[in-house]
Amino acid sequence: MGTKTVFIAGVTGCAGAHIARVLLAREPGAVLRASVHRTQPFLKDRRLAYRRADLRRLEECRPCVAGCGAAVLAAAHVTGAAAAAATQAQQISDNVTMNMNLLRACAEAGVRRVVYIGSATAYQEADVSLKEDDLDLNAEPPAAYRGVAWGMRFIEKLCRFWHAETGMETAVVRATNIFGPYEKFDPKVSHVIPALVRKAVDGQDPFEVWGSADVTRDVVYAADFAEAVALLLEKPGLTFDVFNIGSGRPVRVGDLVAWILAAAGHRPKEIRYASDRPVTVRSRAFDTTRSRAVLGWTPRQGVEEGIRETVAWWRQNRKGWKR
Repeated sequence: MGTKTVFIAGVTGCAGAHIARVLLAREPGAVLRASVHRTQPFLKDRRLAYRRADLRRLEECRPCVAGCGAAVLAAAHVTGAAAAAATQAQQISDNVTMNMNLLRACAEAGVRRVVYIGSATAYQEADVSLKEDDLDLNAEPPAAYRGVAWGMRFIEKLCRFWHAETGMETAVVRATNIFGPYEKFDPKVSHVIPALVRKAVDGQDPFEVWGSADVTRDVVYAADFAEAVALLLEKPGLTFDVFNIGSGRPVRVGDLVAWILAAAGHRPKEIRYASDRPVTVRSRAFDTTRSRAVLGWTPRQGVEEGIRETVAWWRQNRKGWKR
């Protein structure tokens, strides 16, 4: 990365915050610039400068990336299963507009390398572990993700377009489920792990889990994910490529529940799986061979260790964390 200025969109989100922390830790000469909109920034470092900007407006994106050597596009409007159906149209509009503007602004500003943080929800339904080249644009994404997934597919095409037009080096990340500190713990919008962590720390009994124990997910601890993004910024010779970033080892929701309860020290008398609650898909598995081979990256922390750290962070911060 050197001492070039790196712009981070979405620095107040879980992924963006961890990416900023990792870049600052890896590079003493790092200079970071980040945009914030409605949320208050919480990371403090003299090398990290914030700028208020609505990324849905192109004219507000341009000053954010001017003079930057690299950019990480991690801004996204996301929710958990409970709110997904009600807010999907807004998610599509916001996510496409923000990234369309940022990619254009980066290309016009001569930004050398862009890492776009997308999602593995772009894939079609499958019973196998999906590699990057397995994405079938003629196949519908799972119904729960359909609108958001088509938006992500479009943004990936825009990444390829701007690379072809300007030579801007671009890495597209199809992220699996990221979890850790700085997540959204509000039950109305939280994903599965922070939702379960909150219930466990609160001592909920009966302990309610949406879906069933045999649902599988590929989950990756946010600090490990951020290390992979840092390597994508540093990797020489990268021109355009797509990477699955995740653990590569799907885990059962039942195992996640057991690890979370153990980390929280909570032993409910009953664990109740609520099959009538909103869920997305039953099983997803992704092949991470390319990211491991090209980047030499493997997660440093297992999912169970990451859960312990997430539980400890939530215990310490739950009274002041408002998301």
